[in-house]
Amino acid sequence: MSEVKAGDTVSIHYTGTLNDGSVFDSSDGREPLQFTVGSGQIISGLDKAIPGMAIGDEKTVNVPADEAYGQKDPHAMQPVPRDQFPADIPLEVGVQLQVQTPNGQVMSVSIAEVGEEAVILDANHPLAGKDLTFEIKLVSIG
Repeated sequence: MSEVKAGDTVSIHYTGTLNDGSVFDSSDGREPLQFTVGSGQIISGLDKAIPGMAIGDEKTVNVPADEAYGQKDPHAMQPVPRDQFPADIPLEVGVQLQVQTPNGQVMSVSIAEVGEEAVILDANHPLAGKDLTFEIKLVSIG
């Protein structure tokens, strides 16, 4: 039976969980995730766990934050004066927003803190700083 090697296009079913066991993503009920191994299309800690697997193989992969979405970057936290927010936006911790950077790029941020004068926006990936666990099953190669 053939085994996965770098450069192969594969399909996997997966369930991703945090250390507390809560599920943050899963292919359950969807098409399997398809990607080219070693191409950087998925997080590195999961990508490097695939070579050597054969169709039907299942495994649990523990991915430290540094091989997933990295550590939280304090420079990605930005204070914005409260008066710059439209009145219809709820200023509550955890609210997800789309903002436009000075160069016109749109990015997702979340409200990390609401103060008297300013709101702290967090541009870190929601899973930054978190160790992840994936249950994976190799569905196809090729």
